[in-house]
Amino acid sequence: MGDNNEQKAMQLMAEAEKKLQYKGFFSSLFGGGSTRYEDAIECYQRAGNMFKMSKNWSKAGRAFCEAANLHFRLESRHNAATMYIDAANCFKKSDLEEAVSCLLKAIEIYIDMGRFTMAAKHHQNIAEIYESSPNLIDKAIHHYEQAADYFKGEESTSSANKCMLKVAQYAAQLEDYEKAINIYEQVASSSLESSLLKYSAKEYFFRAALCHLAVDLLNAQHAIEKYAQQYPAFQDSREYKLVKNLCEHLEDQNIDGFTETIKAYDSISRLDQWYTTILLRIKKANNDDPDLR
Repeated sequence: MGDNNEQKAMQLMAEAEKKLQYKGFFSSLFGGGSTRYEDAIECYQRAGNMFKMSKNWSKAGRAFCEAANLHFRLESRHNAATMYIDAANCFKKSDLEEAVSCLLKAIEIYIDMGRFTMAAKHHQNIAEIYESSPNLIDKAIHHYEQAADYFKGEESTSSANKCMLKVAQYAAQLEDYEKAINIYEQVASSSLESSLLKYSAKEYFFRAALCHLAVDLLNAQHAIEKYAQQYPAFQDSREYKLVKNLCEHLEDQNIDGFTETIKAYDSISRLDQWYTTILLRIKKANNDDPDLR
């Protein structure tokens, strides 16, 4: 069945090419070029769908790209962007760089049309593509920041914050703690302004406090007191008590106590990979045992 669909798709691609090359007498006399383009677009779209059915993602992407280029020539910008997105969705399964290239073309069109929320969503898509490769995290950060900027411009604060939290997560992983702290503090403050979101401020203050602790013990101690003033409920939280205890153990150079405190916390509230990575770095930085450094 797949082969059959692929054959049909190849025929439709050839048909589209033929339509684009054909210039009849009446067509040139009465300017019927747009009809040729429209007919070719239809063939490319159908071919793309046939390639999709046979799971030939690369050729499906190419067919949708051809359709997008023709829509663009006809100044049908919305349709061109839609086709580039269709192409990108196919390339995601076969060629990530091609997928990004198509998404960037769609973004350019959306920005030109003043559709910044759409542009933001697709910058987010690109960031998600890049974050699957550990060596491309810098690119993921860049596109999450772009997405956040456009979301902010459209007053989509919660979407902007979601993107900035991703930036903070990766900034901390790359040991750019200053950047991570600034974002976590900003998002926590913005969350406190909403009765629905204020409870999530606890997590952002906790993350910011751990980033401080990865840099400087005294700063971390000042930070948690400042956070408790901003959000009094934070002082009663297990997260606040954990950071306070960790600070005390580091002050006493009690690495065993530091480890036991984390274990006790983790047995009740599981710490994910991000937390364990940061805590392990703090432990190593404060341990005199050369094997743990």
